[in-house]
Amino acid sequence: MGSLESKIAVVTGASRGIGRAIAQKLALEGAKVVLCARDGDKLGDVVREIQKAGGEAGACALDLSLETAPAELVAAAMERYGAIDIVVNNAGATKRGDFLTLTEEDWSDGFALKFYATVRLTRAAWPYLKASGGSVLNIIGVGGRTPGVEFAIGGSVNAALLSLTKVLADLGIQDGVQVNAISPGMIRTDRFQKTLSKFAEANRVDLEAAEHLLIQKANTTRIGEPEDIAQLAAFILSPAGRLLQGSLIDMDGGQTKTL
Repeated sequence: MGSLESKIAVVTGASRGIGRAIAQKLALEGAKVVLCARDGDKLGDVVREIQKAGGEAGACALDLSLETAPAELVAAAMERYGAIDIVVNNAGATKRGDFLTLTEEDWSDGFALKFYATVRLTRAAWPYLKASGGSVLNIIGVGGRTPGVEFAIGGSVNAALLSLTKVLADLGIQDGVQVNAISPGMIRTDRFQKTLSKFAEANRVDLEAAEHLLIQKANTTRIGEPEDIAQLAAFILSPAGRLLQGSLIDMDGGQTKTL
């Protein structure tokens, strides 16, 4: 039996990258997983991968930036399994760019998908998490502590999510709900590969050299893999990680130098 046997988990942004890896790992540990993202075809691929490995999963294709979508996701999970034990808020990517070039729409989109979707999904799921003594895990990002000049939106959204995690953790003590956050550093996702390609082009080097330069520049151990984050997520959400409450964990190979 896995550490999450018979638990019901909802994972957003689960069609690729970190969300995909977390969904697969939770299923491997015995959880029944409801995967959510915009791309139904990619979600279907992940569901089939989980099922092929012997796990149980279902897909719910929704745009969580829409106000009603998080409640729809909770309703779908409850209809399918009758309970919710785990919510992993992972969905959301924000636009990079110089502050003066970012539009009102860019800011609205950034907060709608990553911040407000987390607020709305957690709020909708909270009664069921309270009933099950469940857990919330927010996947945020190191830019919440150390935002850069091109990360105005992402840094602001992530900082807000760090604060929200502490607020929810305090409420969770009262209601019996575990709430924590992981802030990944540079992780080998599709988005990172695009960033790496631009960095390589700007520095006139190949991708291997560009990766080495990025590691040197950040003074970090290596580029992380989605599975690294998934392993930590599974521990936090397991009985062994239950003492963690309100923890904001940087998993970044030492990239974050601030307290």
